[in-house]
Amino acid sequence: MAIKKILVVDDSKTELMFLTDLLVKNGFTVKTAENAEDTFRRLAEDKPELILMDVVMPGQNGFQLTRAIIRDPLYSDIPIVMCTSKNQETDRVWGLRQGARDYITKPVNAEELMAKIKALG
Repeated sequence: MAIKKILVVDDSKTELMFLTDLLVKNGFTVKTAENAEDTFRRLAEDKPELILMDVVMPGQNGFQLTRAIIRDPLYSDIPIVMCTSKNQETDRVWGLRQGARDYITKPVNAEELMAKIKALG
């Protein structure tokens, strides 16, 4: 099943606009959230088929939020791709250990992101 609905979680308005624009141009339906509370509200409204998750956010960070989503039986089947400026191998490994299916660093390369989404779909 091809992925159509994506939830982008990032506390940066600039990053949200950039990713939303990129994804919409590629035929995806996009919702956004800026923190953990927003994220769970969006999940309850309309379950996405993929989540793009920033790591560095106020309150719950992306690693913690990924773990919380993966542990929730309602949402544990949604693939999560970490999308972050944290580019250390240890961050990537930690993100995948929290349950993320993939990891991409900012600035996001559009072709790389589309290939990762297609691989999950």
